[in-house]
Amino acid sequence: MEQISLSGQLLQYLITGITIGSLYAMVAIGFNIIYDVTEIINFAQGEFVALGGLTMASLNVTLGIPLVFAFCGTVVFVTLIGLLMDRLAIRPIRQPSVVTLIIATIAVSFILRGAAMYFWGKDPYDLPPFSGRTPINILGGVIQPQYLWVIAFLVIVVVLLSFFFDRTIAGKAMRACADNTDAASLVGINVNRMVLMSFALSAAIGAVAGIIITPISLMEYDRGAMLAVKGFSAVILGGLGSFPGAILGGLILGLIESFGAGLISSGYKDAFALLVLLGVLFFKPSGILGNVEISKIKRF
Repeated sequence: MEQISLSGQLLQYLITGITIGSLYAMVAIGFNIIYDVTEIINFAQGEFVALGGLTMASLNVTLGIPLVFAFCGTVVFVTLIGLLMDRLAIRPIRQPSVVTLIIATIAVSFILRGAAMYFWGKDPYDLPPFSGRTPINILGGVIQPQYLWVIAFLVIVVVLLSFFFDRTIAGKAMRACADNTDAASLVGINVNRMVLMSFALSAAIGAVAGIIITPISLMEYDRGAMLAVKGFSAVILGGLGSFPGAILGGLILGLIESFGAGLISSGYKDAFALLVLLGVLFFKPSGILGNVEISKIKRF
């Protein structure tokens, strides 16, 4: 009986780690989409997640809008925030350098966080799970149904993005911009439009991540900062600029955090991401699947 209980606990840590890792993977994918096209580390990515959760809670719980319509409305709203970020905070900068643009994303992060505090206050917001709160018992482990939704949405996002980048003209154009801006411009690709699209995609993925995680861990106006740190740690772990690396890094980070909290102490849960980040930067800065030298766009 004791052995079964231990197995159940380990299974629960595993599922929880994959769930948390799926969230981090989606945040990391958002980082990489913008980085691939602009070479910018968008530190407002975590705010997209927070806005997604808060907006969904307002539409679905406060206003009573049905789940599907609230979901679509939230994604559209946060996507518009991403578009405005590019138009108002990134595009107007004259003679932009990578450092200047990164500082601009940090400024946007503070602005969005302050706006969220003004509109939603400091109280956490809850969202009903998509399939109820009745736990599922598997081999002694207790799993919330919402965990399965989080994992499923990561799979959906990966499949849709793979189709977009491999099978659509716009996706191939974004990949061309990631390889060489000047060459992409010479063949008629509008680089500025691709940059705008990268911010829209990144914001939409952030919104989805915020929506699906809110029923599990609630959402507050200031959750974005830590989510950005976790997502960036996943990016560095997997390899900056690597799409598979973002997924792998997020899942590994989630598993480390889950098993560390369960077997060591939950008090150090947030510290594990920072320890992983420092360890990777010290011993393998390119990450698991990243290149030692990453050639990206220098200007746009």
